[in-house]
Amino acid sequence: MSEKAKLLLVDDEPGVRESVQAYLEDSGEFKVQLASNANEAWESIQHETPDLVISDIMMPQVDGYQFLKKLREDDRFKALPVVFLTARGMTSDRIQGYKAGCDAYVSKPFDPEELEAVVRNVLKRRQETVAASGEAAQLAEIVQDIKAIKEQLGQSSHLVPTPSPIKIELTPREQSVLDLVAEGLMNKEIAGRLDTSVRNVEKYVSRLFSKTGTNSRTELVRFALKHGLTT
Repeated sequence: MSEKAKLLLVDDEPGVRESVQAYLEDSGEFKVQLASNANEAWESIQHETPDLVISDIMMPQVDGYQFLKKLREDDRFKALPVVFLTARGMTSDRIQGYKAGCDAYVSKPFDPEELEAVVRNVLKRRQETVAASGEAAQLAEIVQDIKAIKEQLGQSSHLVPTPSPIKIELTPREQSVLDLVAEGLMNKEIAGRLDTSVRNVEKYVSRLFSKTGTNSRTELVRFALKHGLTT
């Protein structure tokens, strides 16, 4: 992690708060904010949203389940990762925690190294989920753009391509990559189709940008369709 992950630790036991904070911050990769109860934690989250919450379950006034329910009912915190840290280790309690929407469950007494591993794993999975969602949204947008480009060119030119203003010669592999880009595929999907690495696909796409004088996939597809480089 290039930037420290912000964690919020909620526990009514001072000893637990201090020891867990010291252990997690010792790695240099986490910044741990402390809260002694759920109400205090809720106030803290309003000012600064952490990357992950570690919360005890058995707390006075508002317990961990109620706190988690409040988080999940707020659109701002629906996806906020939560790890339950508790002395209750019964299967039924774990099931209740997962049904409530927690991401992981660590029972006291616990090994701090295990807690750190759980935190890292939950953060990694959440980052991968966010990245995948972003890529899916980007792909959907590109596919829609390409569809609109094909419709516009079909209407304006009656599917008759115009000659390219510059002479462009593509290698067989560059042509294959261009055709797949025109289908709306992302680099990872193209790599799978062509049985090559994503890095190689990135190189071919970069060459295509250079040869056509374009700067984005939609510009590349528009240029290629307009000048008959792909269909």
